[in-house]
Amino acid sequence: MNAHAPIAHVGALLREWRSARRLSQMDLALDAGVSTRHLSFIETGKAQPSRDILARIADTLEMTLRERNALLVAAGYAPRYTESALANPDLAPMRRAIEAMLKQQEPYPAFLMNRHWDIVMANEAAVRMNRWLLGGRDSPHRNMLHHAFDPQDVRGTLVNWEEVGSHLLAHLHKLVATTPNDDKARALLDAVLSYPGVPQQWRQRDLRAVPTPTLETVFERDGRRVAFFSTVTTFGTPRDVTLEELHIESCFPSDEASAAFCRALAEGQP
Repeated sequence: MNAHAPIAHVGALLREWRSARRLSQMDLALDAGVSTRHLSFIETGKAQPSRDILARIADTLEMTLRERNALLVAAGYAPRYTESALANPDLAPMRRAIEAMLKQQEPYPAFLMNRHWDIVMANEAAVRMNRWLLGGRDSPHRNMLHHAFDPQDVRGTLVNWEEVGSHLLAHLHKLVATTPNDDKARALLDAVLSYPGVPQQWRQRDLRAVPTPTLETVFERDGRRVAFFSTVTTFGTPRDVTLEELHIESCFPSDEASAAFCRALAEGQP
């Protein structure tokens, strides 16, 4: 531990997270098993929290591994969780597993994305479908939300764009609201809201809105409709920041006509 660390900073972080979770000092103290007085001293910078107390508070606040590291660093400790690039040899077994899962999904699209919906990897079916939707060209974006909101991207082919857009924004609003230090999420929200045609009411988080677990996405181009529903796979009990933030979205055809089209596309017969 760095004895000269600015411990007031960890208190500011805790206040931000407590506010984001809508918890009082007493609520957080009781749930984390610390005294309200000690928590108050931590938040005001009068007391140095131990690693154990920070871990209990982080558990109560349901903080991600990235944010747990930031909390430890703010308190003057070394980060606990590693963050490895997916190309790192240490993650080679996971990368092979991910590649196998993406390939197994053929001839239907599958994507590997991080928590900001950046597309890290995609199978060939996803590339084929994207090019078909865009008339043979590639998307200018590597982010699923930009795909859905940019009128020059696949948004123009989304039959149920308002349903899909509101669903995606509900998830993004929640991420922004519950991770107060995620500047990238805030920038992404600003970016997608800046696209033309976004309804005014989407600019505010609707606390009553509950994102549905499944959503059908319907595309249409040149009179042909293709519909999918998706499943999401995450990595259980990750101990690496990178793995915790990744998920695989697998698209399945909603009907036999969509399935047949995907098979034909794979054979070069759109």
